[in-house]
Amino acid sequence: MALHTCMLCEAVCGVIVNEGTVRGDPDDPFSRGHLCPKAAAIPDVMNDPDRVREPRRKSGEAVAWPVALDEAGARIADIQRRHGRDSVAIYLGNPNVHSYSSMLAIPFFSRALGTRARFSATSVDQLPQMLAAQQMLGHQLLLPVPDVDRTQFFLMLGANPLASNGSLMTAPGIGARLKALKARGGKLVVVDPRRTETAALADQHLSIRPGGDAFFLLGVLHTLFADATINLRHLESFADGLDELRQVAARYAPERVAARTGLAAEAIRALARDFAAAPSAVAYARVGASTQEFGGLASWLVVALNAITGNLDRAGGAMLTTPAADLVSLTGRLGDRGHFDKWRSRVRKLPEFGGELPVATLSDELETEGVGQIKALITVAGNPVLSTPNGARLDQALSGLEYMVSIDLYRNETTRHADLLLPTSFGFERDHYDLVFYTLAVRNAARYVEKLVEPPPGVRGDFETLLDLALSVQAHGGGKQNSRLRIALKTARLLGPQRALDLLLRFGPHRLSLAKLRAQPHGIDLGPLLPQLPERLQTRDRRLQLAPKVFLGDLPRLDSRLDQAPKGLVLIGRRALRSNNSWMHNSERLVKGPAACTLLMHPDDAATHGLLAGSQVTVTSRVGSVSAPLVLTADVGRGVVSLPHGWGHGRAGTQLRIAGAHAGVSLNDLTDEQRIDELTGNASFSGVEVTVAPAIAAQVTSTLSPMAEVAGPL
Repeated sequence: MALHTCMLCEAVCGVIVNEGTVRGDPDDPFSRGHLCPKAAAIPDVMNDPDRVREPRRKSGEAVAWPVALDEAGARIADIQRRHGRDSVAIYLGNPNVHSYSSMLAIPFFSRALGTRARFSATSVDQLPQMLAAQQMLGHQLLLPVPDVDRTQFFLMLGANPLASNGSLMTAPGIGARLKALKARGGKLVVVDPRRTETAALADQHLSIRPGGDAFFLLGVLHTLFADATINLRHLESFADGLDELRQVAARYAPERVAARTGLAAEAIRALARDFAAAPSAVAYARVGASTQEFGGLASWLVVALNAITGNLDRAGGAMLTTPAADLVSLTGRLGDRGHFDKWRSRVRKLPEFGGELPVATLSDELETEGVGQIKALITVAGNPVLSTPNGARLDQALSGLEYMVSIDLYRNETTRHADLLLPTSFGFERDHYDLVFYTLAVRNAARYVEKLVEPPPGVRGDFETLLDLALSVQAHGGGKQNSRLRIALKTARLLGPQRALDLLLRFGPHRLSLAKLRAQPHGIDLGPLLPQLPERLQTRDRRLQLAPKVFLGDLPRLDSRLDQAPKGLVLIGRRALRSNNSWMHNSERLVKGPAACTLLMHPDDAATHGLLAGSQVTVTSRVGSVSAPLVLTADVGRGVVSLPHGWGHGRAGTQLRIAGAHAGVSLNDLTDEQRIDELTGNASFSGVEVTVAPAIAAQVTSTLSPMAEVAGPL
């Protein structure tokens, strides 16, 4: 029996591993024994016969590590010499944030490559919320977290933590925490186009039209300012822009935004008044609010709502963490608080954020000839063919690269294009500390665990792989040639991730160390979140900015869309507790049972279109078509259809036998890379206009036995 931590999502649950079985650790003071079904599949991935266990070329030929690294470094350096440093791009996938060693290595790796062609999963997820943090609080990682354990009113927009386990809110056992909220007399309100698992638990569900969140929040703010019942004096000592925010909100009476949101004006007013009257309250928005055409504005307005109601930096409101390894303070002292729009992409002129370009324009940069065209790509634990908009176009564009290297466990829908696949460790083969997610935890905590088993002989750690690849590129004359940078790379390689983590802990606010954490293998409770404003602010004058110019400048675009709601069907995504984006579908225990990749539609819409429950239907958008089984349910609003994210494993050339047998279809063969939040460049997945029709035989890509109408939340 041994202790470890689940590294599959943001909940950071402590686990006990015993002869291949995984269960929750009841002595972990933070997760308290909670565990979801995904954790049981960690050994499935570790022991998967489809897993790549040694460097391999596209042909399948095995390559020794020294040869592979030398070859990759030489090819990348050659392309950069011939086409410029920006001709080599980097894409970082979601699993990187679940590996502290990868997070420590990536800054060195990126600087060594010296390219501006950097992309990641950030711009298909939380970029708008990071921009709000950077513009309002002064640092891209200074994200207020819901104090769920003490709040009396929890307002969620576009979030389904009962399926996601929480996102930008590290809260293991979130279901129990929400039930405790209700048990103490608190209220949970969910604003979402679908009656999700979380909405089914809520006291109130408001079925908003996709893309209506910014309009809704402005209607709420209008009500609060117009009522003049909230006390705003608390803001005078540390906030600027209150008058500008008031003037903006005055233009958006609930009656004006009602049609665009699909919500009655009186429902918006009542919600605003209930929120303001609660002893403590917190507004929280996630993927559904971020990945839409006004994700930036919605993210800004959530922080503003918490602030004007006195719920920012207040017990039971939206609070800031004090993590043991404090990335905000460290990077703030180094002057790296994040930046926005310092340069723009070559083809579509989309803004950078934090040194990365929006991945929605990656295909443009691959296909469009000229100076700066991407000729080579390095992917690190990412599958953008399935996770970014118009994946089919990107899939085709990848085939035109001169060279591609992927650091990954599998030959998947993206890495099948790689000339060289470099495998790294996973799961209990590596030590673990949640460097990122303790920064977002609803209670300050820390837990470090040693690896339980050695990785397979041909597999290396991600820290070593990234730094050795960077050093190889440098040795062959590529990347950013700088002697101090080369010394930093070699020093970091010699130091290793554990020593770097130990230094972060020692200089953190709790003065911990790896030795102290090793002595407490179940983890350490560091206490509840505490008020920290204005001291924690990273803005130049240590003042909260309620009305940043970048958001005010986007309001004319919002106004232009007020009366332009789609008239037909629109598509939204969804996720399930047993699914983890695209990267856990090769575990039989997670994909067995009824097909998960189905299209949800309201029965009234099905009747209008002549569609039957259980039939195969074809969904078509501007960029493509897919066919899936139809499930009828009143849990989606009229005019809305829903497909899950992360499926579509039917492409040739992969080595995913179980996933291929449960292929489903890719939501991102329908989402549109031209449809973005124009302010931030973030992908706008929610609200894509589609048509749905009976599938013809040649279009059917998945099968499901006929299903009756489903009554409960899906």
